[in-house]
Amino acid sequence: MERVELLAPAGDLERLKIAIEYGADAVYLGGENFGMRTAAKNFSNEDIREGVKYAHERGKKVFVTVNIIPHNEDFNGLEDYLLELEKAGVDALIASDPGVISVIKATIPNMEIHLSTQANTTNYHSANFWYKQGIKRVVIARELSFEEIKELRDNIPQDMDVEAFMHGAMCISYSGRCLISNYMTGRDANRGSCAQSCRWKYSLVEEKRPGEYYPVYEDERGTFFFNSKDLCMIEYIPELISSGITSLKIEGRMKTAYYVATVVRAYRMAIDAYYEKGPDWKFDPIWLDELKKGSHRHFTTGFYNDKPGHEEQNYASASYVRNYDFIGIVVGGPDKDGYVTVEQRNKMVLGDQIEIIGPYTATLETEILEMFDEEMTPITEAPHPRQLVKMKLPGGVGINFMLRKAIEEK
Repeated sequence: MERVELLAPAGDLERLKIAIEYGADAVYLGGENFGMRTAAKNFSNEDIREGVKYAHERGKKVFVTVNIIPHNEDFNGLEDYLLELEKAGVDALIASDPGVISVIKATIPNMEIHLSTQANTTNYHSANFWYKQGIKRVVIARELSFEEIKELRDNIPQDMDVEAFMHGAMCISYSGRCLISNYMTGRDANRGSCAQSCRWKYSLVEEKRPGEYYPVYEDERGTFFFNSKDLCMIEYIPELISSGITSLKIEGRMKTAYYVATVVRAYRMAIDAYYEKGPDWKFDPIWLDELKKGSHRHFTTGFYNDKPGHEEQNYASASYVRNYDFIGIVVGGPDKDGYVTVEQRNKMVLGDQIEIIGPYTATLETEILEMFDEEMTPITEAPHPRQLVKMKLPGGVGINFMLRKAIEEK
């Protein structure tokens, strides 16, 4: 059986390495230009080369976005950039615009091209059209149901891949083609500069009653009525795979390394369990609990099961739910005395009850009983960003394991 690909976001080189360590089969990233996430740190050409080398040494793939909807001036420098990507050895480019695709084909004709979700492919006729243009993979629109995906899969060439988002933020606009940000702030969402204006708080005003603000939900004076819940399909792994999807994609190039580790790890466990148990696969609530220990909005299944209704929106708040703090990552050790080096990411204090997660391992629980600075001087807390701390942790904990603690309710 050809195993489904687990595709993870990488906002920078650290997150690329974390995604691969925690179980991603491939990562997608953006360079400093031509991508849809200019607010992300993104990759220099040197970082792309290093990231590709790191991935290929581990049998993983790297896809690079060139998926803006460009204006004339946006093509400046594109050919040179494409040649740099080919030289770096990237496995495929993700594009949405026919002009960009034509430049890719003319400049680096052997490069594999994936059609971005920005092209909003919702039917097999469109997919077949793009296949004839040399597209190897179509990232289908998020507005498709399982039934529609199966029908699309059954009516396109077998060697054409189907990629679909299964987790992460949902854009309120059709396949991300949004004009709200441009109108409100002058920042063009379709050229990588979305201000997420859909997450702002709005009130309803009738044209002939200026200044009279109408509640649009219960008794609130305003509501986040463009604000979708996050997509989460962890309970539907068999349905995702049986629908014919080739690659299951996680959204989040602007998310933290901890978020990437948490989400990739949970889906890796769920997917591996499916291939191990087949028809006996059962959803394990632990996987969903893990996803909830990362920053998230409330979850929805989007369009997969049916057209979303009013329950799929977050009306009360645009804020993320955060129940746990990511407090550190193991960057060294253990040494001959059993001490590992932890890089602090949030304040740690002696006596903290913590959890430890790592690639392909169960969650560990422990208490911080002792801490030392780099000179092995005992300390009672680690309050400084990126502070290096020595401590003993349960056996088996190694590089890139992450420490977290529950946020105390005030």
